[in-house]
Amino acid sequence: MGLFGSSGIRGVVNQDFTPELATLIGLAVGSTSKCAVIGTDSRTTGQMVEAAASSGLMAAGCDVFHAGMVTTPTLACAARSMNCGVMITASHNPPEYAGVKLWNPDGTGFGVEQSKAVEDLIASRRFRLATWETVGKSHVFPEAAETHALRILQGVGRSKLKVVVDCANGPASTITPIVLQRMGCKVITLNSNMDGHFPGRPPEPVEENLTDLARAVVSMKADLGIAHDGDADRMVAVDDKGKFLGGDQLLALFAERYGKKKVVVTVDASMAIDDFVDARIVRTRVGDVFVSEAVKKSKAQFGGEPSGTWIFPDQTYCPDGILAAARLVELASKKKLSEQRKKIPIYPIIREALRFDPKFKAVVLKRLDEEMRSIACDELLTLDGFRLQFEDGWALVRPSGTEPKIRYLAEARTERRAKDILGTISKAVRRCAR
Repeated sequence: MGLFGSSGIRGVVNQDFTPELATLIGLAVGSTSKCAVIGTDSRTTGQMVEAAASSGLMAAGCDVFHAGMVTTPTLACAARSMNCGVMITASHNPPEYAGVKLWNPDGTGFGVEQSKAVEDLIASRRFRLATWETVGKSHVFPEAAETHALRILQGVGRSKLKVVVDCANGPASTITPIVLQRMGCKVITLNSNMDGHFPGRPPEPVEENLTDLARAVVSMKADLGIAHDGDADRMVAVDDKGKFLGGDQLLALFAERYGKKKVVVTVDASMAIDDFVDARIVRTRVGDVFVSEAVKKSKAQFGGEPSGTWIFPDQTYCPDGILAAARLVELASKKKLSEQRKKIPIYPIIREALRFDPKFKAVVLKRLDEEMRSIACDELLTLDGFRLQFEDGWALVRPSGTEPKIRYLAEARTERRAKDILGTISKAVRRCAR
């Protein structure tokens, strides 16, 4: 069926993602669980989807504990005492989207096999339906945010920094400022009113959406700025000079601090990580589920991806933007972020994309596989598209999963070499789409 993407199930409300689908997901999950905690982000459709999913869970005989409007990592933390967690969120997607993400008690998202089992149950409709006297019960679980906050605070120290926090009109409003204040910080908030229309800015925390945060940090002479996405599983930052600090640079800072022996990153992470971090680098597929699985399997000390998801396995396998914010404040307390970032190498990256006729998708993808394997390189990774490693650079070629498009990029230590690599890749990709 292919319901699950790299981070749960998402779709436009009442088109791709309907109350019926939410009920079916609830029935599937409830068929293998005795108790589940459920929560929503601030989206306007949260209550509708939660009601439908809860009905499915209880119809299968599963007790449901309602955590209310919470962040995804808060919900994952609450799932520690349950069989699973059900988070109603579309994360960083636009407001018209709804979604569900499923969590195990250890903080890992449902993996490939678990997701397939849910999809198979939905396809076959072989749910475990309870009798009238054994339907699941509904409970209130109001302590989720406080439990999560206390857990984070137990693992971080004190700080007196001034921090601006952009909560993206999501449930981060109820926890990130509180955690940082309890650490001793002076906190100024932006977009801290929960509103599923996301009036302050789009929910994805990319640089172009964070101009207000950057201005606030500079004008208020703050030490740093923190930005979340709609459900706060992501966290990016602005340094003390108002410069965006996201993606590969944050990944490098966290990896250097927490990656004692082994670090997991995605195939799209910069080669700067390899040059900057004195630890073994393990690469995996794009998506926080795959990062957390690889961290757990390889027993790495840290995992992350340039999109802004950070996994600290000493606390949880869930990407936790609130925990990441607290730990970044700790790092900034030792030395200004504008100074720390200077030591991280930045290499030129060039990106391109090519559309093709969807009628010939199978042929194009077959040719692409042949072309990529024919290019001489030091190493070829095929776990998520094609990552071609060269002595002085690398390239990544990934067919889109949602549209007839091939995206590719090249990074090298010099712009000239990056252009050379991209030229080779571009010619090969274009041959596939003729």
